[in-house]
Amino acid sequence: METSDRPGRLAVGVLGAGRVGSALGAALAQAGHRVVAAAGVSDASGRRAAERLGVSLSPPDEVIRRAELVLLTVPDDVLPGLVAGLAAAGVDLRGKMLAHTSGAYGLAVLDAAVGRGAIPFALHPVMTFTGRDDDLRRIGGCSFGVTAPEQLRPVAEALVIEMGGEPVWIADPDRPLYHAALAQAANHMVTLIAESQELLKKIGVDHPGRMLGPLLGASLDNALRLGLAGLTGPVVRGDAGTVRKHVDALILAAPEAADAYVALARLTADRALAAGLLKPEAAERLLDALGGNSWT
Repeated sequence: METSDRPGRLAVGVLGAGRVGSALGAALAQAGHRVVAAAGVSDASGRRAAERLGVSLSPPDEVIRRAELVLLTVPDDVLPGLVAGLAAAGVDLRGKMLAHTSGAYGLAVLDAAVGRGAIPFALHPVMTFTGRDDDLRRIGGCSFGVTAPEQLRPVAEALVIEMGGEPVWIADPDRPLYHAALAQAANHMVTLIAESQELLKKIGVDHPGRMLGPLLGASLDNALRLGLAGLTGPVVRGDAGTVRKHVDALILAAPEAADAYVALARLTADRALAAGLLKPEAAERLLDALGGNSWT
């Protein structure tokens, strides 16, 4: 049986044929669904629609008219206006499955469309997409934060599985905290690593990435396998003198980085203290080294 002849195959439309939309649309096509239309506003979107999805760009109302499942893969700030605009324009949304891919939003952002008969899903891939050819491969095995009306949970989870992902149910009220946790880990990690590379360059290290790579790889492995028990370094050892030297050096070299170091060192010490990895007296010495006068 050809994949397109399997029962339950859907006509798929993509509103926002960018990095995410083109990758997810291609993943659904690999599962036997049929991408019938896509919308976008840039030349890059047009190229991705043609190369990844095999379609040319169409107006949003045409995409919805032709599709049964519509991926809303636009930036977070654009999503509410897009949904409101479709509803206000009188686009026929009856029976259309609308799946947005925002991590921060839940189902409420689709309320205007639901009021006109649409079926809401929130399917957020926990992955970064670069627009390169390996985006589709990265979907395989990655988690998706899934939120849907309870009776439609099996449908939402099945779509993720068909794309090669792993569905993880996120209750609707928990979506903002869920997304904050992901951004804290992934986005801020990039900022911290980039800052560390710049500091090493300042003192003449020619290849900071090469220096940091093995250390960061081991640290990430420890964190994922062991949690806080994998913590190493001067804070968990209670080396207040070393921590003070770090702060002083950063104040001179990069004052903006010093504030971040102090905030993260406080958080690290607080977590280590609560986990019994750091003694209270050592925590007090660290607090003094970090310029504080009360432990919170």
